[in-house]
Amino acid sequence: MKLIKADSSDSGVHSATDSGIALSGQGTLVEQLVQWAELRMSQQVLRPGMRMPSVRQLALDRGVSRFTVVEAYERLVARGRLQARRGAGFFVREPDAAASPAKRAKASPVRTQSIDMGWLVRNMQSGIPADKAPGFGYLPPDLCGGDLIKGGLRAVAATAGLQLSHAALAQGYAPLREQIARRLAELEVSATPAQILTTSGATQAVDLIARKFLRPGDNVIVGDPAWSAQLSSLAMMGANLISMPYTPQGPDVKALAELAANCQPRMLILNTVLHNPTGTVLTAASAYQIMRVAEAHDMIVVEDDIYADFLPPGVTAARLASLDQLKRVIYLGSFSKMLVPNVRVGYLAATPEIAESLGNQKLLTALATPEINERIVHRALTEGSYRKHCQRVHAALDELREPTFARLESLGLKAYCRPQAGYQGWFDTGVDTIALAALALEAGYLLAPGALFSPQQTPSTFLRMNIATSQNPEVLKWLEATLKKMRRAAESATSSNAPSAIY
Repeated sequence: MKLIKADSSDSGVHSATDSGIALSGQGTLVEQLVQWAELRMSQQVLRPGMRMPSVRQLALDRGVSRFTVVEAYERLVARGRLQARRGAGFFVREPDAAASPAKRAKASPVRTQSIDMGWLVRNMQSGIPADKAPGFGYLPPDLCGGDLIKGGLRAVAATAGLQLSHAALAQGYAPLREQIARRLAELEVSATPAQILTTSGATQAVDLIARKFLRPGDNVIVGDPAWSAQLSSLAMMGANLISMPYTPQGPDVKALAELAANCQPRMLILNTVLHNPTGTVLTAASAYQIMRVAEAHDMIVVEDDIYADFLPPGVTAARLASLDQLKRVIYLGSFSKMLVPNVRVGYLAATPEIAESLGNQKLLTALATPEINERIVHRALTEGSYRKHCQRVHAALDELREPTFARLESLGLKAYCRPQAGYQGWFDTGVDTIALAALALEAGYLLAPGALFSPQQTPSTFLRMNIATSQNPEVLKWLEATLKKMRRAAESATSSNAPSAIY
């Protein structure tokens, strides 16, 4: 929210927005400042017990008079949102749990956008340009396969005898499934087309699997960190998410064995190659140990390999499905990450019985996935354009990776590890990245805070950065300045024994 400096009366009416988050649209500067503070509280940037910025500091930063800040703070005190402490300043209060819903609604007129598991996905679709979105989860427009998709659309439309009036098969476009079976054979995974089911990306695959195999209260071991959309889908179904820690070398296999022995897990979900967000790659030794644990505790294993095509030839990686040959492993793949986000073509591979059962479930819940998308991907795979596109992406990312990591480290970010490929990096910022992400969104930038990759949304100092969308000097300059400001505020709070609000 950008407050507009007015004349000395501060009584003019101004329009205010907060990075696409709708406010009341009208109000005095005092009202706008109150809305801003309440929005920050709803986003958990201003947390109970935090000391608010001093009247003088907030007036300078927001370009308003001290009288405006004092009046806004007094209104927040009256609403029960702040507590005034003589000689110490204003502090965020615990929410009044006894307040009625009507009273809370009246006290909080701002339509909020909480930073939760769906926050990143929503904002990736909000129209923020890729070059202003280091938290973006896909390739930027200049690297993704947009031209390949356009060419595929024209070619498919010109196909002689093309019939799109018939219903698509729930199992998916048969020639594409045959091609996927050949690709899996290259990974030493033996599967027939009958064992393959196309999906609307890997997210739908996880949803189908969870609906079939999980019941509320079932324990599911997931990575910590791990991709938030998957975690959200499982949590919505009532699964208990059990955190398996990661190391810079990949999943902590010793911790996995202890968790499996203690919590009787029904399922393990693991992103094995170029793990999101750390970028680690599963080793053969770890893969073997994971399968031993899975067999000992009779776990269903879901192997998420959606970044497989970002691994250049010559870089080796182990696959659980290769060791297990789809006996207890359900293997997931996708073409959306390497192509474009809105062409949702993914797949799963499993035993014939599981593939058929999940196909029936897909038929009942979604009928089928769009065959025209699957035809476009099939054409790209069989005519060589997809392979050439992958080579171009590999070369571009290899050129960006080391300079980008070095630049981010110069800002004080500490890399968790150095990925061998792909476009993701996991960095420790030293500050609360939920607060950092909220500030970024207000400035028009999109970051991916570490709490969104935690099964319990634990506060985190980590940040996922997309090296392909972290090249904008304007964004990097803002990030450097904001990190310095937040670190100074944290040091000041430590010296006063009270957490200080970051705004």
